[in-house]
Amino acid sequence: MNAVPAWGLVVETTVGTGERKHTEAQVVGHVNGSRQEALAELERRARSYSPTHPLSPRRRRLLRVGDGFLLVVDGAWQSFVTRFTVAELLEDSAAPRIPEPEPEAEAAPEPVAEATPPAPAEAREPELDADGVPVRPAWLGRRDLP
Repeated sequence: MNAVPAWGLVVETTVGTGERKHTEAQVVGHVNGSRQEALAELERRARSYSPTHPLSPRRRRLLRVGDGFLLVVDGAWQSFVTRFTVAELLEDSAAPRIPEPEPEAEAAPEPVAEATPPAPAEAREPELDADGVPVRPAWLGRRDLP
């Protein structure tokens, strides 16, 4: 079974000015599908992206590169770069874990036992959630309460 690949949409942008100018990266979205679909979504985001620097843009150039796009915005004193990259998601430590199905062992058929009536509600152990709190409150269903 081939799973549909997931693509991360990464934006690396210039922040700060002068000697404190540096690049920060963040994953701004995911696309499940083909690389071309991910690139189309990335281009849509790159075309509408408005960087915080420079404050007074003089020129804006959007360039296509092999794995995404490069946005160069010239300001009055310096240029600022934003790189848009599509990258295949291989692992995500924060993704919800899907339990793997356990292989079923071949077991001998169990002998058919005589049906026993279920224990009365008072005699059964209460079902507890992960924190040890009863799933069904003890008072639920009591007829002696107002």
